[in-house]
Amino acid sequence: MSISGAFANALTGLGAAARRAEVVSSNVANAGTAGYGRRVLETSAQSVGGSGAGVHVDGVRRQVDPVLLGNRRLADAETAAADSRAAFHARLEQAIGIPGGGDSLADRLAALESSLIQATSRPDSQTRLGAVARAAGAVVETFNSISERIQTLRMEADRDIARQVGQLNSRLKMIDDLNMQIRTALSGGNDATGLMDQRQNVVDEIAEIVPLRVIQRARGEIAIYSPTGAVLLDGRPARFDFTPSNLIVPEMTLAGGGLSGLSVDGRPVATAGSRSAIAGGSLAAAFWQRDDAAVSAQANLDALARNLTERFQAPGLDPTLAAGAPGLFTDDGATFDPADETGLSERLRLNPAADPAQGGAAWRLRDGLGAAAPGPVGDSTLLESFAAALGENRAAASGGFSNVARSIGGLAGEFLSQTGHARQVAEAELGFARTKGDALRASELKGGVDTDQEMQTLLEVERAYSANARVIQTIDDLLDNLLRI
Repeated sequence: MSISGAFANALTGLGAAARRAEVVSSNVANAGTAGYGRRVLETSAQSVGGSGAGVHVDGVRRQVDPVLLGNRRLADAETAAADSRAAFHARLEQAIGIPGGGDSLADRLAALESSLIQATSRPDSQTRLGAVARAAGAVVETFNSISERIQTLRMEADRDIARQVGQLNSRLKMIDDLNMQIRTALSGGNDATGLMDQRQNVVDEIAEIVPLRVIQRARGEIAIYSPTGAVLLDGRPARFDFTPSNLIVPEMTLAGGGLSGLSVDGRPVATAGSRSAIAGGSLAAAFWQRDDAAVSAQANLDALARNLTERFQAPGLDPTLAAGAPGLFTDDGATFDPADETGLSERLRLNPAADPAQGGAAWRLRDGLGAAAPGPVGDSTLLESFAAALGENRAAASGGFSNVARSIGGLAGEFLSQTGHARQVAEAELGFARTKGDALRASELKGGVDTDQEMQTLLEVERAYSANARVIQTIDDLLDNLLRI
């Protein structure tokens, strides 16, 4: 090898060592940076005219495990969806109320039963009759309040869907732009690993909204598909569209056309089911809350309100009422019609005839809702009938209740029990999803930057740099000796 060849080899070795030191320092500096992929300098022997000509820096390779990364993203989507489900059930359970606090649905119904029993022992007491009216009014207010909370949960889900759809569209556009920048950088022989880190972070954000799979394309670009095969980005980003609602009432449903669904590139897509384009992420969970879980909760609450109303409008219960007249509990002042059950809990009202707050008189609870004047003050027959109707074992005619006949308090307890059980199941699923995600994230970090390994690599770089520097020094000494001859 000639002196000039040796000199060229040493210079390329110094350049490669300097570049490798830069890569190692970048790895160490970003060991805790989210989305950072460990860099590896790739080199090869370069030769000119069959003689050695040093080392060639081929480029910087970003080192990630695509399978592990993909599984972690699916786990993130599962965790986001489970978190939404658990939060919904917890808030619904809170709206129904836990017995013992005094303001739960079960407590209100128990207070009504207790006030009726006390009034039967002293039917002449206006104080006790007034307590019955107030207790019945509190039951109505609780039904109204729970129904309002359920619709609030639906409204919040609807707004959350709009927010997530907007975020999904903007992030897909960002990835498309980054794809173009990466392609341009690689085509010009420049380092694009920083852009790839940024793209990975954006993809991670989308992965919580919609589960996805990433497919590598030529020139550093990626395509994104959902696990069910829906195209999110391949050459161009898909466009998601959704129209939020300003107000949601119990009668408004997706199936009935009262609420907006989801469309992709102008085509409607299913928002539920295992084959849905968005199945499994937080976006699907928001649709589930708005169109499934909250609707089912409203149906059960309406079924409970129906059971209560029908107990007190049963023929013969109050002899003073004309046929078809509303009982103690009404559908916005009218007799309840089983064909119009949806939203009953929101429309539930106390019969104005027995409600002093509406201009009625509490003595009608004793003498009859249709009575024109007070009757014998010692007659507790109607109060006893009301108390018996409240405690009668009757099966719910609708909703998701069992076929077991229960008192109205027992049905309210079953409603709360179903909600509590669903919350416990959702929290268990959330715990499992979080554990799975944490394990995958730990494995991902383990395969990332190891600072100890990087420090060892830096020592190797130092030795290589020193060796090449000694070669140059030796050549310099040889040239000096030759010039002295």
